[in-house]
Order: sequence, then structure tokens, then C-alpha cells
Amino acid sequence: MKDGLAWRRVLSVLLLIQGVRAIDLDLTSEDSIKNAASNAAYGMMIHYHGNETGHIPGKLPNTWWEGGAMFMTLIQYYHYTNDSTYNEEVISGMQWQAGDCDYMPSNYSSYIGNDDQMFWGLAAMTAAELNFPNSDDGYSWLALAQGVFNTQVARWDTSTCDGGMRWQIWTYEAGYTMKNTISNAGLFQLSARLARYTYNESYYEWAEKIWDWAASSPLLSNSTWNVADSTETTNDCATQGDDQWTYNYGAFLGGAAYMYNYTNGTTKWLDAVEGLLNVTLEKFFPAKHGGEIMSEILCEPTEVCNDNEIIFKGLLSGWLMLTAYLVPSTYDTILPKLQGSAKGAAGSCSGYSNDTCGVRWWNSSWDGWIGLEEQMSATSIFFANMLPFLDSSTAAPVTSTTGGNSTSDPSAGTTDTTDDDTTTSAITTGDKVGAAFLTSGLIGAWVVMIAWMLFF
Repeated sequence: MKDGLAWRRVLSVLLLIQGVRAIDLDLTSEDSIKNAASNAAYGMMIHYHGNETGHIPGKLPNTWWEGGAMFMTLIQYYHYTNDSTYNEEVISGMQWQAGDCDYMPSNYSSYIGNDDQMFWGLAAMTAAELNFPNSDDGYSWLALAQGVFNTQVARWDTSTCDGGMRWQIWTYEAGYTMKNTISNAGLFQLSARLARYTYNESYYEWAEKIWDWAASSPLLSNSTWNVADSTETTNDCATQGDDQWTYNYGAFLGGAAYMYNYTNGTTKWLDAVEGLLNVTLEKFFPAKHGGEIMSEILCEPTEVCNDNEIIFKGLLSGWLMLTAYLVPSTYDTILPKLQGSAKGAAGSCSGYSNDTCGVRWWNSSWDGWIGLEEQMSATSIFFANMLPFLDSSTAAPVTSTTGGNSTSDPSAGTTDTTDDDTTTSAITTGDKVGAAFLTSGLIGAWVVMIAWMLFF
């Protein structure tokens, strides 16, 4: 992680002179919002080379999970802006990395974690819910999400802490003894979304099981609504790592919103949505910045966010948008936060006079940071502001009975024989999602940045 941060600081110093033109964003104009999202998405895809000869579709340098997050962003971007520019890259990358219909591709499965795989499953679920164009000869989006679910619930670990998902899959991985929030909250959300889409109660039962276990562990408090980052099997989950990250709250919040919608507004899930939402908005929209601009509070103030952490706000942006759709009573609370954050993000996208986006939106000016991750989060907060322009009856995620056309395969992934002996790639910490063990991109980002500055 130190190497990646050092490179970012070098870039900030060497390229200190910045343009003053930010993204021109008018939140009352649908076209203006779409244009802002388009500019940010273009800046993101400059860093992607998986569609070029000699590169691997869906694979980003030094990381695997981020490809799933990027494609999930682009699927939403297409749905809310109707810009299909990147659809072929999405389809190709998501099918290439699909493994045996479960996102356990043989080249990477020896070192990816449960959370890494889960993000690809959420991307596939998003594609199913938003009727993203299907692959002509690949797996259906719904089947891919089901494949991830099937392989993950088979790893539900009752040998310690009475349940829960471990962070890592294999015993030799650093972090195997950890049970972390994003692995559990992500699977909870995926299960809830599968329940709503398919109306299969077994998915609902798993979602409730994961939630109830998390609430009985140090990861989630259903009284204070604090969401911790991790707990340890070595002491039977008696303690917690209480780092506060936007995506941990967002993953639980989004899943609770789906459960609320699926159960037609039961009190349990309304309480969960309201409790998590209130704490999320209070914690990650600091009053010292006006109270309406999102901030990754653990790393932004001291400028130590690594690549993975920069994405987290974008993930929360998308999940807040979905919550406003699925739980209409939250709409008026959420919209001002999305709008304030978008205004700040637009101001941060003023680098090099070509809409390069920074990390800290509350600056309302470029902070000298540059990368795929910064552009990804900006893309998300911009398309999330399409919320007032969309008919909730048609823009909300579909189900199998409300227009969804993705083919179901309840047994997907159950015949996968992938194990650590069939893989060929070296283990790198860059493919881990957990906050304490992440690394940033290195020299490749430098080359891309120089080329972009000179030619765009």
C-alpha cells in the first residue's frame, strides 16, 4: 500500500499545475447529469485495457475484484443514461472472468477472497435486475449471480463463531481467520436480491440467516446501528475491528432495502433501513463540510486512501439510489445527500482541464489525485442523480415477473471443480478487498496519466 500511495503523491507534486475547468453540472437538467456521468466514465475507461490485444478482458492491473465493481458501475451507467458505449466491454469482461458460472476463474481462484467473488456476483445480479443486454453465447446474468450464491453459502462456517463468512477462502491466505463485514453484508445483499428477483423463499431464508448472525456478532449492532469492519475467529469473534467504511454500511443498507421491498414493508426491515440510513448519513456526510457531501472519513482527511478505498463512496452512492427506489419513504432524505455529493464531485473533476476527478469531493476542487477509481466513484454519484428524472415503476430493479428476462439456473456453480491446485497466477495482496490489507496501482497508472495529460 505504501508504494501506491507514494506514486500518487509523486503524481500530485510533479503535476501540480491544474486546469480550472470543472465538470459543468446542473442538477435540474437531465442532459447535464448524463453529460457529467459520460465524462467521468470516459476518464475511467481510459485506464482499462482489457479490450486490447495482449490484455485480459475484465482484469485490471494488480487487482481482480475491482473489475467486478467497474462493470457494475457501467451496467448502472448504461441503464440510467442509455449510453451503450461500453456495453461490449462489460459483456466480454464479465463472461471472460465467469469461471464455471460462479466467478471462480482458474487463473485467480487460488487467492481471491469471498468478498472479491461476491462483487462479481453483485455485478451479475445488477445486470439481471436492470435487463442489461445478454451475452449471445455465455451464461445468463441471473445464473452467474446464482452460481456465486451457491458456492458462497457452501462456505458458511459454523466451526467458529456459530456461523458467518470468512474473509478468505483458503487456509493459507492471510486473513483466513477473519470474518469481515463486506463478505457477510455482500452475501446478505446478494441473497436478498435473489429472493426478490426469483421469489424463491430459500434465498430469503439465507438472507435473514446471514443478517441475524451478523447482528449477533460484533459486526452489526441493531440497536446503535454501528457497522464494524471485521472480527476474529481466533477469539471466537469476541472483539471487533471497528474501522468505519462507507461500503460496509451501504452493503447492509442496500440488502435491508431489498428485504423491505420483498416483504412489502415489514417492521423489521423498515427499522433496519432507517437505523442504518440515519447513521450512514450522520457519519459519512460530516457537518464540518456542510452535511451533504459524502466523505470516506477514515482516509480522506489525511490523504491516505488507497485505490480500493476510493471506490467505496461510489458503491454507497449506487446503494443509496436503490434504497430510495425500494423504500420510497427514504427518497426525500437521500436525494439532497446525492445532490450535494454530486456538486462536490463535479468541482473535484477539474484536473488538467480534461475533467480529471479527485478523491475528496468536499474540496470542490481537484486535489491532485488521479486514477480509474476516482473516475468510477464520480461516475456513480453522477448517475445516482438521475433519481428525480426516472419513473420509479420502470427504473427500479425488475423481477422475474415485472419484466426481468434473465434465465434462472438454481444449480449454477455446484459442479465447479476449481481448487487451488488448478490455478496458475501468483498470490498478490492487491486482489484483496479488506481495508487493512489493500494496495494501490503502480507504474501502469503513471504511463496512462502522462498519455492522457498530453493527448486529451
